[in-house]
Amino acid sequence: MITLLEARNIGKRFGGLQALSDVSLTIRKGEVYGLNGAGKTTFFNVLTGAYTPDGGEFVFNGSLLPTGKPHKVVGRGIARTFQNIRLFRDLTALENVMAGHHIRTKAGVWGVLLQSRFTREEERLTTERAYELLRYVGIERFADVVSKNLSYGDQRRLEIARALATEPQLLALDEPAAGMNATETGQLKQLIQQIRNDGITVMLIEHDVKLVMGLCDRVTVLDYGKQIAEGTPAEVQKNEKVIEAYLGTGGH
Repeated sequence: MITLLEARNIGKRFGGLQALSDVSLTIRKGEVYGLNGAGKTTFFNVLTGAYTPDGGEFVFNGSLLPTGKPHKVVGRGIARTFQNIRLFRDLTALENVMAGHHIRTKAGVWGVLLQSRFTREEERLTTERAYELLRYVGIERFADVVSKNLSYGDQRRLEIARALATEPQLLALDEPAAGMNATETGQLKQLIQQIRNDGITVMLIEHDVKLVMGLCDRVTVLDYGKQIAEGTPAEVQKNEKVIEAYLGTGGH
């Protein structure tokens, strides 16, 4: 399979805490890749530009990925959701998704101010695409509902729709099943499988072991920012270091 993302010796320190230590992994196009353990969210934040790494580099689609610049990372084709939902709470579901798609539009400030024919057509296509994505994640009927009034599960779906609106090649999901009941989690699993089937590679942080086992092709496990295992979910579950770190001593 073709490599989409390669992380090379990624390191990150916060004061005296070494949050990531020489983490290296490779994600192939078309797979669902899991990342678990202490340090996983820091890795996500470094990858997506929220933090600048202290060492190492990312290669995405064959060229170096900018660090510490979230808008450039999104522009290159990596979108993410957050463990704590970050929607525009006072905008409708439709407006939230449209906001995500605007990174792919071409109208500049003058085009917006003058409302040129090109700008109006681009806005029409953006609206059309937003409706399509709301339908894709199963919440089209809530298009005109202010996002803060949606159920928790539907807010999660909306955040995924907004991320998809940026037209990513890699979708990074941070605890997407957090707070969901069994029915919602089952629907989420189907959605992630559909996203992968439609050609978008997925990187998944998730505590729900059953969901990880049922979705991920490969998993990396971190322990205090150090990589201790990589392999299929079944291989990782049997790994002695993983058992010792997260099962044998009660986990952390």
